[in-house]
Amino acid sequence: LAAESAGGMQAIRDKSIALTDLFVALVEERCAGHDLTLASPRAGAGRGSQVSFTHPSHGYAIMQALIARGVIGDFRAPDLLRFGFTPLYTRFVDVWDAADRLRAVLESGEWRDGRFSVRAAVT
Repeated sequence: LAAESAGGMQAIRDKSIALTDLFVALVEERCAGHDLTLASPRAGAGRGSQVSFTHPSHGYAIMQALIARGVIGDFRAPDLLRFGFTPLYTRFVDVWDAADRLRAVLESGEWRDGRFSVRAAVT
């Protein structure tokens, strides 16, 4: 009932696409030159509420450094960083913050800290 009064499932899907489109644009703009490649479909209609990027060699450590900064994503071998966006409670400012933290991790090189390379059973 509450979803219907706010535009229904279509409004939720529209927000999902808007959130993920924004993340793709921000990462490609702000993290250019750091070997991230979009692995998800570029068109919002072709993806769910998540976005994946590849990194050729340090994806695991980058994701662990992001998690330490409060951005919770996951890593799938060999090179996939996955980010989920739940449209019911993820705000656009959260997307901006996640992209800023990703840029900070990449530019500072903090992912090189050895603790971020230690593989855990769950990634």
